[in-house]
Amino acid sequence: MITVKVDDIPNPSPSQLAELPRQIGFVPSVNSELKTLTPLQVRQYNETGYLMPFHGLDTSEARELRAFFDGVLAAFIELGRTSYSINTAHLRFARIYQLVQHPRIVDAVADLLGPNVVCWGSHFFCKMPHDGKRVPWHQDSTYWPLSPTKTVTVWLAIDDADPENANMRFIPRSHLHGLIDYDETNEADTVLDLAVKNPTSYGDAEVNVALKAGQFSMHSDLLLHGSEANESERRRCGLTIRYAAADVTTWYDWHKKGFVVRGKNFGGHWSNPSIPDH
Repeated sequence: MITVKVDDIPNPSPSQLAELPRQIGFVPSVNSELKTLTPLQVRQYNETGYLMPFHGLDTSEARELRAFFDGVLAAFIELGRTSYSINTAHLRFARIYQLVQHPRIVDAVADLLGPNVVCWGSHFFCKMPHDGKRVPWHQDSTYWPLSPTKTVTVWLAIDDADPENANMRFIPRSHLHGLIDYDETNEADTVLDLAVKNPTSYGDAEVNVALKAGQFSMHSDLLLHGSEANESERRRCGLTIRYAAADVTTWYDWHKKGFVVRGKNFGGHWSNPSIPDH
């Protein structure tokens, strides 16, 4: 196993991504040996693009994770970073490297992706009270040099998330449209620079992803999602964890981010970075 310098891995531009021979289209989950999910849940995921809620962490685990994040956030703020900047956390912190291997989480993900699963991404998304930032409607695959599109994102709640403090929202069935056209946005109140207009024209009415601390949701990398600004007095933090089937390939050194959390390193593509020192 190797050690990876997180900040040395580039994020390709939209024009660079457009030049890649990516296979973009929802790949339905097919699994006859389910361990956690039911056939009905797998069918729901294929049809709507998401599943929720699931019990991930017990009360003590959720409390410990929140305390850990509080310390990390304070350190990043002291360094002049923002509450949205704590990315690739599994390669920065041993605590998160271990967390993304949690059996309750990986069991559910593997039922969707199959026996060989890698974790290649993890990012704390933290909306502070009255922070004024919204996340425009988008698809994760728009930003990623991965092919085919077989990533499941877990959104693990660190704080309770509900409409009051700007929980994430999904557009069911929007994952069935492939890569949806988007516009660039330079609006000061947005976290991302790309946005999809008229999201409900690509699926059903929006759904609130309301979760208690320790619970998680799962969604396809092609599902439209976003969130409003947090205008409440409460923080809203979650950890996104990106899992892919091990046969997914990458460009721009993104294979260096991924390590096997279940099964085998199919084709030996992923670098399997070692656990961080701290």
